[in-house]
Amino acid sequence: MQRLAFKMKLNTGQKEVYQKRHDELWPELKKLLKDNGVSEYSIFLDEETNTLFAFQKVSGQGGSQDLASNPFVKKWWDFMADIMEVNPDNSPVSIPLEEVFYME
Repeated sequence: MQRLAFKMKLNTGQKEVYQKRHDELWPELKKLLKDNGVSEYSIFLDEETNTLFAFQKVSGQGGSQDLASNPFVKKWWDFMADIMEVNPDNSPVSIPLEEVFYME
């Protein structure tokens, strides 16, 4: 099991919308993530900077960031593009973070 972390940026004033959309996560997308080894996925918000911190436990080599070619993922990106920083293809600007400490 590997642990992955990355950060993204939420647009100012979009916390409630972001949270609501994730509270209503599409069942197809949740199934896709689980089927691809994502067993845990948490996202935290630093409200001072609008930085989102994401953490995943993943079996195998990839995580949610490796599902870019899936139509459900692309549809989700399009759905979220108006409330966060995105790349030209509407994927979230996502910066991988290096794990420097872990305590079990």
